[in-house]
Amino acid sequence: MRQIDVHKLADDARFNGFHGLVLFWCALTIVFDGYDLAVAGIAMPSIMKEMGVDPTSAGFMMSSALFGMMIGAVFLGTVADRIGRRKAIAICVGLFSVFTAAAGFTSDPVTFSVTRFLAGLGIGGVMPNVVAQMTEFSPKRMRSTMVTLMFSGYAVGGMLAAVLGKGLIESYGWQSVFIAAGLPVVLIPLIVRSLPESMPFLIKAGRLDELRGTVAKLEGGSRPQAEDEFVLPAVDKANNAPIRHLFHEGRGFSTIMFWVAFFMCLFMVYALSSWLAKLMASAGYSLGSALTFVLVLNFGAMIGAIGGGWLADRFHIKHVLMVFFALAAVSISLLGYKVPTGVLYFLVGMAGATTIGTQILAYAYVGQFYPMAVRSTGIGWASGVGRSGAILAPIVIGVLVAMKLPLQHNFLAMAVPAIVALAAIALINHQRSASVDHRAKHAGVHNAADVGPSPTAVRQ
Repeated sequence: MRQIDVHKLADDARFNGFHGLVLFWCALTIVFDGYDLAVAGIAMPSIMKEMGVDPTSAGFMMSSALFGMMIGAVFLGTVADRIGRRKAIAICVGLFSVFTAAAGFTSDPVTFSVTRFLAGLGIGGVMPNVVAQMTEFSPKRMRSTMVTLMFSGYAVGGMLAAVLGKGLIESYGWQSVFIAAGLPVVLIPLIVRSLPESMPFLIKAGRLDELRGTVAKLEGGSRPQAEDEFVLPAVDKANNAPIRHLFHEGRGFSTIMFWVAFFMCLFMVYALSSWLAKLMASAGYSLGSALTFVLVLNFGAMIGAIGGGWLADRFHIKHVLMVFFALAAVSISLLGYKVPTGVLYFLVGMAGATTIGTQILAYAYVGQFYPMAVRSTGIGWASGVGRSGAILAPIVIGVLVAMKLPLQHNFLAMAVPAIVALAAIALINHQRSASVDHRAKHAGVHNAADVGPSPTAVRQ
C-alpha cells in the first residue's frame, strides 16, 4: 500500500499537458478579468464628457468596482476553500462578465457605479482562486514562472481594452467596450469541465475517484490503486476557521506585512490604470496617444510579470520584489517631468513592469507562503485588504487632478507607496513560509515510514 503525499506529488511533477491545460484556462480567465478592470480607465475620459462628471466624481465611479473587488477577494477567496475553487471561479466569471456588460447600458453615475460594484465582486474574487489553483498544480521548480505567466494575462486584458478602446469608442461610443465584456459568460461550462478541483478539497469531500484521476494526470498516467492512501501533511490541514491559520506558526507579522505591501502596490496599480490616460491627455497628448501609453503600461506589465517570475525561480523571490519596488519608485517619479518621447515610453513601460508586474509577482509569493489548504484564504485576505489601497487611489489622484497641481506632484503621490511596500516586503520572515517548512519537514514523504504521525491520510 502506497501513501501518496499530494503536496509533494505536485511539487515534484514534470510539466505535461495537464499543467498546460490548467495554465491555459487560468490565464484566459485572467485575460477577461484584466479587460473588465482596465476598461473603465480606458473609457473614463469619454464617460466624464458624456455624463458631465468632474474628476473627483469620476474617481468615486472607478472606485466602486474596487470596493466590490475588496469584498469579492475576501469572501470568494475564503469561500473557495469550502465550496471548491472550480465553482468559485465559475461564479466570479459570471459576475464580472454580466455586470461589466450591464454597465454599458447605464446613463448616470449612480447606476454605473452599482453595476461596476457588482462586477468588482467577480473581478476581485477570481484573482485569489486562479493564483491558488496555479500554485497548487505547478511543479515547484517552475512555480513562480507559471504563476506569473498565468497572471500576465491581466496585462494582456489591459492591452486588449486599450486596443479595442481606440477603435470602438470613436466608432460606437464608450458603451461598446463594456458590452463586449459579456462574451466570456459562454465559456463558463468549459471552464468548469476543464479545470481540476483542489486536491485538499477533494480529500475533505471524500471525492477519491476524482482525486485519483487528478493524481494520474499529475504523474503522467500512472493511476493510483484503490488501496492507496492520500496523505495531506498536517501543515496543509485547515479546520473550519481557515483565517486563523494565517496567523499560526509565526506567520502573523508576515501576514500583516503582506497586507501592507498589497495595499501600497494596489494603490500604485489603480492610480496608474485609472488616471494615466487622463493625465497624459491633460499634458497635451491626443486621446489616441494617451491610450497608447495605457497599451505600453500593460505591455511593460506583461514583461515585468514574466521576467519577474523567471528571476524568482532563480533568485530569492523576496529580493526580486524589493528590487522591483525600488525601480517603481524611480520610474513613476520621473513620469511627471519633461523627457523625450522615447524615454517617456520607456518609463511608462518600466512603471507597468514594476507595479502591475510586481503585484502579479506578489501574488505568486503569497501563494507560496501559505499552506495549500488555506492558500485561497491567504491570497484572498491579502488581496482584499490591499483593495482598500486600490479604492483610495482613484479618489486621491482624482482630488489632486481637480486641484490642478503640477503634473509631477500627481506622479510623486503614486511613487511614494513603492518605498513603503519595499520596507514591508523586507520585513517578511521567509523562514515562516509553508514552502520552507515543507522542504524541511516533509521532503521524501512517499511511504508509510517517511510519513510519521503528523500527516492526514485518506483511503477509500
